[in-house]
Amino acid sequence: MDSDRIKGAFNQAKGKVKEAAGEITGDAKLNAEGKADQIKGKMQNAAGGVKDAVRDADRKSREV
Repeated sequence: MDSDRIKGAFNQAKGKVKEAAGEITGDAKLNAEGKADQIKGKMQNAAGGVKDAVRDADRKSREV
């Protein structure tokens, strides 16, 4: 598993917490930061998935 996937999952979780805290406290800035962290996390997770796929494909091509 690529480290980007781990970082992405962390940023998504952090974003959800910030978003919820922003909603509870009425802090629009914190809410927006939470949403931005979630998007960043999704992008990191996707990049990590691509890296994993490339790595797996390379590994399979070497086995043949």
